[in-house]
Amino acid sequence: MVLIQRMLVRLSASALALTLLLNLAHADTVKITLLGVGDVYKYSGSKTRGGLARLNAVAKAERAANPNFLYLFDGDLISPSLMSGLDKGENMIALTNLVPFDMAVPGNHEFDFGPEVFAQRVKQSKYPWAAINITTADGKAVDGLGGVMTKDLGGVKIALIPVAQDTSPEVATTGTLKFQSSPETAIAAAKEARKNGADLVVGVVQTPRSQDAQLFSSKAFDVILSGDDHELAMEYDGITAYIETSIDANYLVPMDLNVTIETKDNKRSVKWEPSFRFIDTATVEPDAETVKASAVYDAMLDKELNVVIGKTVGPLDSRRNMVRKQETAMGNLIADALCKAVGADVTIINGGGIRADREYAAGSDITRKDVLSELPFGNTTVLVEVSGKQIQDALENGFSKFEDGAGRFPQVSGLKVEADVSKPPGSRVTSVMVGDKPLDLAATYKLATNDYMLGGGDGYTAFAGGKIIINGGNGKLMANDVMYYIRTAGSVDAKVEGRITIKN
Repeated sequence: MVLIQRMLVRLSASALALTLLLNLAHADTVKITLLGVGDVYKYSGSKTRGGLARLNAVAKAERAANPNFLYLFDGDLISPSLMSGLDKGENMIALTNLVPFDMAVPGNHEFDFGPEVFAQRVKQSKYPWAAINITTADGKAVDGLGGVMTKDLGGVKIALIPVAQDTSPEVATTGTLKFQSSPETAIAAAKEARKNGADLVVGVVQTPRSQDAQLFSSKAFDVILSGDDHELAMEYDGITAYIETSIDANYLVPMDLNVTIETKDNKRSVKWEPSFRFIDTATVEPDAETVKASAVYDAMLDKELNVVIGKTVGPLDSRRNMVRKQETAMGNLIADALCKAVGADVTIINGGGIRADREYAAGSDITRKDVLSELPFGNTTVLVEVSGKQIQDALENGFSKFEDGAGRFPQVSGLKVEADVSKPPGSRVTSVMVGDKPLDLAATYKLATNDYMLGGGDGYTAFAGGKIIINGGNGKLMANDVMYYIRTAGSVDAKVEGRITIKN
């Protein structure tokens, strides 16, 4: 009997020790790597950095280095580029399929060729596309477009919140698709994911910096990977880590999350801290498989487009921060070409439609490829009769988002405009001259623009109701009008000459 009692005491002590052991804190560590990228417009990149061959090389290396890796795209892939102007973005899908994303969010440029083409590209993709704020006209899910995605990496439950840009209907051809508020939808989904047990909530979004700030200050996200602004930016406040993912894969920032999973008293907690790694892709050896595939597109472009059509007397500048902020010689050249092509009094085009983002030295040859690189969207030149008041309103729209460097900034021909951007949007235009006379708000003018703007693109709803003389279906390609203008002149001497004066 005594022996049995002793055995029971020993068993009880062992059970107690086991219970105490189970209740002791236990911690596991996991390293998770996130690579976000967005706004990749050209498969080739520049001569020194960026492009899909270098991007694919980095993604391959990161995936090989850490099985707990997520490769995430935050918008703008299939347009615009010179090659995409010819094949409507099919080249970008083919080349990213070589190293597929874990998830891709559509940017506004995914819809430049319309929702039908986007749907085709989704089907061709070897990776999933997702956006929680896009629905059909009747509020249903869009075929091929997923929602919140959950990944389990190393025992860590990660919720990916994919959100598209809610202004897409204003700046692209989205058809009947409906876009809900980007920040409201994203924050609500992030909170719901947390409630449903996500350890980490990652926003993969195409949103401007103003909306990024809303997402960041909400404290609903652990990580935000954002596209749209074409900048490289990083921030961490101890709660949320944020990366604005640059442009054309020029600079990449893999983010390592050092995650600790702690279990104590049968309760589980997850803590993490980020480590940002900077990669200048000028230092990256391009992926050989992608280089080989890209060479096929290079040959196609060279054969069709490396034909000299004229020469520029002075320098030309189509850099993004120029055509969206001030009068440029390139903007004047294009606007003048459209004005002459259709016999207009004035031309207003959106600076954001000028895309090559480069400088031309004085005396440079201009090729077909150059013009199509500047105007890759396939827009047509249209002619419409509008009132002076409509022109005034259109110019107000053009300067309304000056601070954001928005693509609606006007490049013009046949008029001179002064704008005071220190004033509130809608009241910034202080003077407009058509030829040598002040704009007459009651008079009628023949206006050249493009079919995208005539349809209200970039906020140019002021043109609605004008008498259309040449519509989009009957107009010539803008690029063709510009090429004809240059070829006919032989040499062009466009320069900045005071058509646009900005005061602030």
